[in-house]
Amino acid sequence: MPDQVPDAFNAEQIIPGFIAPVLPQHRPDRAALDAAERNTRHWTSSEPGPLTPGSDAHRRETCRMFRETFNPYRPSVLEWPKLEPATLKRIVSLPIWDIAVQTEGKARLRMAAYAATLDDAQMRDALALNAWEENRHKEVLSRMVAAYGIALASEPPYRVPKDAEWAYLVTGYSECIDSFFAFGLFELARRSGLFPPELIETFEPVIQEECRHILLFANWVAWHRARLSLWKRIRFELKVLAVWGFLLRERLGFARAIDAEGNEHRQDNNFTVNGAKSMSDTEIRVPELMRLCLSENDRRFSGYDRRLLRPETMPRLVRFALRFMRKSRDAPAA
Repeated sequence: MPDQVPDAFNAEQIIPGFIAPVLPQHRPDRAALDAAERNTRHWTSSEPGPLTPGSDAHRRETCRMFRETFNPYRPSVLEWPKLEPATLKRIVSLPIWDIAVQTEGKARLRMAAYAATLDDAQMRDALALNAWEENRHKEVLSRMVAAYGIALASEPPYRVPKDAEWAYLVTGYSECIDSFFAFGLFELARRSGLFPPELIETFEPVIQEECRHILLFANWVAWHRARLSLWKRIRFELKVLAVWGFLLRERLGFARAIDAEGNEHRQDNNFTVNGAKSMSDTEIRVPELMRLCLSENDRRFSGYDRRLLRPETMPRLVRFALRFMRKSRDAPAA
């Protein structure tokens, strides 16, 4: 296994037998795009009965879902609309681009590294595809910042983690947190009209793809947990608790992005919670934003088989918090 992976990421370097999907060389027509959008959002298993976590049926149908909902969009043919000066300034000033690109760079490697440790071929292939899609997200972001002249710090080398399972858990639970808020913020951006519809449409497949990623992760956790012996299960639960503690500390501060020259760049690591003001000119209260995140989370998962498990930690925490949030006008703004 290599000490680091070059920017031209190739999952085959890490995961023996993985075959990258074949993508269209040219921008598909409208009918093909609409069909891909439908397929990636709606999937129901033909398997009868419950999908019990840890069972062969649960593993098989989880992996089949991920494979059959793949969206074959190609970053190189995405169209980046011309932006008005005010919109361009708003996008360029968002304090997220360095950490966003580097996060995708780390995620692709962490997922590929953990996939390579799995004995189960179906789950290994699903996680390998997840890693490949994370690399595609990185390419989308890289092409966007290039199109709009957003300056990025030079990227550090991406190193294979020493503890592949820990790294995968950190990445998976991070995505569960960030995606929950990103769903609401993306819808807020769409409603506000501050961003052109063409830009929203270009990013829509990426946002829905994150939904698929955390759906796969939630079902992998349940499948993996159910197959562990008692003592291994205890060790795993302690590791999960440690991951949540690590993520809590991380989100109470600022992210540290280190460029290739070793220079430190500090950015808001909790932008998904604090970014509402960047998405709308209208003030939105915390309870209103939280309800929007909940409704968007439910909407994006609604098309997938109900027997597959959903990430529940963030929705439960937010529903619990909403019980104590006042609906009056003096509630704190986001």
